[in-house]
Amino acid sequence: MAMNSDSGPGVAALQAWGGQGAGMGSGNQTVVDKVSADMLHMVDAHWYQFPPMNPLWHALLGFTIGVLGFISITGNGMVIYIFSSTKSLKTPSNLLVVNLAFSDFLMMCAMAPAMVINCYNETWVFGPFACELYGCAGSLFGCASIWTMTMIAFDRYNVIVKGIAAKPMTKTGALQRILGIWLFSLAWTLAPFFGWNRYVPEGNMTACGTDYLSKDWFSRSYIVVYSIFVYFLPLLLIIYSYYFIVQAVSAHEKAMRDQAKKMNVASLRSSEAANTSAECKLAKVALMTISLWFMAWTPYLVINYTGILESAPISPLATIWGSLFAKANAVYNPIVYGISHPKYRAVLYQKFPALSCQVSPEDGGSIATGATVVADEKPAA
Repeated sequence: MAMNSDSGPGVAALQAWGGQGAGMGSGNQTVVDKVSADMLHMVDAHWYQFPPMNPLWHALLGFTIGVLGFISITGNGMVIYIFSSTKSLKTPSNLLVVNLAFSDFLMMCAMAPAMVINCYNETWVFGPFACELYGCAGSLFGCASIWTMTMIAFDRYNVIVKGIAAKPMTKTGALQRILGIWLFSLAWTLAPFFGWNRYVPEGNMTACGTDYLSKDWFSRSYIVVYSIFVYFLPLLLIIYSYYFIVQAVSAHEKAMRDQAKKMNVASLRSSEAANTSAECKLAKVALMTISLWFMAWTPYLVINYTGILESAPISPLATIWGSLFAKANAVYNPIVYGISHPKYRAVLYQKFPALSCQVSPEDGGSIATGATVVADEKPAA
């Protein structure tokens, strides 16, 4: 999702930053000076007012993206390998988890190496067409990840809230959802190639995204409509799903406590399972999922709306944070959707014993583990 976040430094801060650039010998230089001539037609006039960024920021950004890329590629690669090679994990629900890992894996493979090289050169070095492809890839894989997370939330809602009345998702159904996600994402990301907005260098000149500085409202409308379908709608659907999931689990836990009271026993659960309330456990997972999602994509949303509404100055330094937070999303997704899965953890520790700090198998039948576990216990339709 090609959006960034404004640091809101104000004129005084921008002047101070300009003074710092001048102190480094930048003089009347601008952040655009290192951009190749064939790229200049893509650079908005807004960026010509800013001095070059401190090389230290480029070095830090390149290092950070390199580390995030390595962790993400390794983590998502493990999720894909384990879910795809373990027979007990090849369920329809887990196909969505694999698709999320696949999307995040491709995102970092396509974007991290290019950005590290550009940060080293302190500008975009691959030419205009590669810039467009880079922006398209970020939008495509970001959109695919967002809607895959939404489908995972829907699947958990279907299994946990509807319970035995739910129609179990089949492998065909899962594949149809995955195909729909990619076609939907592709349609949005190809639109700028046909004149509805465009992909341009971002303010730091080391990455590319959608043009949120265009004064043309037809171009601006793309940002507005895109944000509705790729930010607001999926976020609301995820919140809706987890709200009713937590509510259902809460009601289930209350019913179990009441039944235990009638039977004059401490709990209907085993002593091991009783240590952690399913209600609290799932509430934490839901809160973490929504919070991390919000943290990842909100900076992009803020910077885009700041640009199209011209509500505040956007500095090149501020544009770093949008891409950084969004790429970090590809790092913690395998943790939230993979490592939080008990059966995945068991196989992970079996195949990579060095990663297991302690042996702590959890009750795979707990309702709090989500649809990916519950679905294993349901017969495939």
